[in-house]
Parts: sequence; C-alpha cells; structure tokens
Amino acid sequence: MADVFKPSPHQTLLPEGWPRPRGYANGVAAQGRQVFVAGMIGWDAQQQFHSDDFAEQARQALLNVLAVLAAAGAGPEHIVRMTWYVTDKREYLAAGRAVGQAYKELIGNYAVAMSAVQVVALIEDRAKVEIECTAVVP
Repeated sequence: MADVFKPSPHQTLLPEGWPRPRGYANGVAAQGRQVFVAGMIGWDAQQQFHSDDFAEQARQALLNVLAVLAAAGAGPEHIVRMTWYVTDKREYLAAGRAVGQAYKELIGNYAVAMSAVQVVALIEDRAKVEIECTAVVP
C-alpha cells in the first residue's frame, strides 16, 4: 500500500485479503524517535477561536499539530497515528469535503492509522474537534 501524496518514512500495514481503507491506514510500522502531540483544538497560538465552523476548527487544529511537530523537527510525513475527537459525528461527516481538503493540503498523507470518536464534550466549550497524534522520525 503506497503513500497517497508524499513519500513516507514508515510502512503501512494491510492484512492480506482486507480491502484498502479510504482516508487512513489500518496500521503503520515505524522505527525512530517518537513524538507525541497532545490533543490540539481549533484555536490559534493565543488560544483564541476564530470560527465555530467545524471544518475551520479542524483546519486550525491540524495547523496546531504541525506547529508542535515542527518544534520537534518533524513534519506531517512522520505522523503514524492520529485520533480525532468530535462533539458531533453528523457535523464531522457533513464537513467531510472541506476537512478532507484541509487534510490533503496540510498533512497530505493518508498512510496514517486513524480513529475518530464522538465525545459528549471537550474541555473548551467552543471546541468541536480535538486531534492528537504520534509521529516517528527516522
């Protein structure tokens, strides 16, 4: 299973006979220095929200993930695992196209083991999405 957009320093895992998943990988094998990014929400570096739109908050959360990765000398190509916590799965699904465009533009790599979970609420009341990830830098 090849990386969709960018070369990847890790190997995606697809058990024999399983269909290829859309938009994520079933598993990832990687070796190197691990970087753990805490849950990032859709506010800016000064902890200010600029929108209550799901897709815009998701985009900002992804930008925040990238900022933390950059502080570790890592980039989106090093992400091996990502978990999305959403407060409304219908809103998440309805924003799918815009979220996918932001993901493709900012991360560009669907060879990531991903989970999405609907939660009752996030700690910050205005937050609609929280994204955490693990990266491995060879």
